[in-house]
Amino acid sequence: MSNTDTNSGDPEKTNVNIRLTETFLEDIDATWQDEGYKSRSEFIREALRDAVRHPDLTRESWKQIAAVEHARRTGESETFSREEILGDDE
Repeated sequence: MSNTDTNSGDPEKTNVNIRLTETFLEDIDATWQDEGYKSRSEFIREALRDAVRHPDLTRESWKQIAAVEHARRTGESETFSREEILGDDE
């Protein structure tokens, strides 16, 4: 479990300390900067929100979504339906 303490600068937020490998932290830093986030914390908060709001999406689903988004941003993509991206059989 992580250590938490109250952030004296903002009573509505709490600091959470986590341990990461240097390599993973470098990947996070490159990603938030490439994606245009204002800070590492903003990026991590959004990633955690996505995980909480969409617990039914598997890790593989997130990878597929990320791959399609990357292809779209770099102009390598055609249009895909939600079902194609998520592999839904509905």
